[in-house]
Amino acid sequence: MKINNFLELKDFQRIIIENERIELDSSLLQRVNESFSFLKEFSKNKVIYGVNTGFGPMAQFKISDEDTHQLQYNLIRSHSSGIGNPLPADEVKACMLARLNTLSLGNSGVHESVVDLLKELINRDITPLIFEHGGVGASGDLVQLAHLALVLIGEGEVFYKGERKSTKEVFETEGLETIQVEIREGLALMNGTSVMSGIGIVNAYKANQLTEISIKLSCAINEIVQAYDDHLSKALNGTKLHMGQQKIAEKMRNHLSDSQLIRKRADHLYTHFEEQEKVFKEKVQEYYSLRCVPQILGPVLDTLEYTEKVLENEINSANDNPIINVEDQHVYHGGNFHGDYISLEMDKLKIVVTKLTMLAERQLNYLLNSKINEILPPFVNLGKLGFNFGMQGVQFTATSTTAESQMLSNPMYVHSIPNNNDNQDIVSMGTNAAVICRKVIENAFEVLSIEAITIVQAIEYLGFQDKISSKTKELYDEIRRIIPAFSSDMIMYPYLEEVKKYLKTT
Repeated sequence: MKINNFLELKDFQRIIIENERIELDSSLLQRVNESFSFLKEFSKNKVIYGVNTGFGPMAQFKISDEDTHQLQYNLIRSHSSGIGNPLPADEVKACMLARLNTLSLGNSGVHESVVDLLKELINRDITPLIFEHGGVGASGDLVQLAHLALVLIGEGEVFYKGERKSTKEVFETEGLETIQVEIREGLALMNGTSVMSGIGIVNAYKANQLTEISIKLSCAINEIVQAYDDHLSKALNGTKLHMGQQKIAEKMRNHLSDSQLIRKRADHLYTHFEEQEKVFKEKVQEYYSLRCVPQILGPVLDTLEYTEKVLENEINSANDNPIINVEDQHVYHGGNFHGDYISLEMDKLKIVVTKLTMLAERQLNYLLNSKINEILPPFVNLGKLGFNFGMQGVQFTATSTTAESQMLSNPMYVHSIPNNNDNQDIVSMGTNAAVICRKVIENAFEVLSIEAITIVQAIEYLGFQDKISSKTKELYDEIRRIIPAFSSDMIMYPYLEEVKKYLKTT
């Protein structure tokens, strides 16, 4: 893929998920070089933050000309201070692509070697060691991006062919040259929101997967109970003017189009009833976790789509400081590195993913509780009641995991702590928000895995394999390839992990 200007999230998917190689368009390189050349000339005899001044609250200190290059190295090394778990390779790759893209806009004044080396790291699957903990997301992802910059100057560590190695060793193996630090390459690499954005892009991709899986499982459970179709109808959902709700209902109608189990209300409850009947044999309405799926997943979809728009805007924006404007022949000082946009979206995304998880947990509980579903044995136990346990054990896992996500859904966006000698007196905590959102997403996959196995067991018990919709049958067959129909008790955790892996690849 040739990169020139605007990157869409689907482009990130092609590069990050499908490992498509990238090239830099000549117009992109021209833009970078023009910005670099302008800044080099413009910065002579002027005070420009981060070029010939100290950083943060020490910006009042003038840096002599002979020390300006060393200043950039000092900044990178001093801020390579992260700790905790390393970020996964896909998130780091997304971070590098986001940083490459924003530096390529021509608003940062970096040397061409920066974008060129970022391209090579992406194409060669060399993953800089970047830690989860460090940045507060105000001057951007300073600490995490310092670890990226550290690799670009040939220091620090990377993951290479499954091993954690020194950058110097890997660069020698691959024949790579370090970047040329000329004016402000250190600060330009570190001032920005590319880490929180990169994690956010991966989160959004996985949240899309979860939404589709939740729709599939919700359709299947409606089939299991032979629900009426009017709660999914276009007529009903069209009376509420939320596009997410209408889209979810449409997806469910399409999924269930050839199901032999979904019923028409007119065929059952709109025919006649005896005056003397006081208790109806037919269930008039389903539980909310079955009947209100469009209303529950609709906000999830609407939130996700808006989050994707914000992410796309951010990765195609100049989130640096100062901003180099070649057209105006000027350098503007401000705060484009502040991460509030991404922080808020990550908080919103984790909230709706938690709600999706809660929906799955309630649907699971419905299937496991024979007293409320009235069609399945307790815990969908296909063995001997009292002697075997069915899905009883895994419900504890689903419940505890859902509870953790509920706790984690408290917002980071409003947890600002002043630091940096109060220079950064209000911060975004954007990377923290993105990392916690990732955890909530991972939890959701675990709960949905348990629900998927339970649904397949329920279909098995009811003998509905030939009556469910073709799309539910596909899901049923795929889960059955992983875990057999079981009546005897067996160790569940290996199957849970395999089903989770399957769901993450659908």
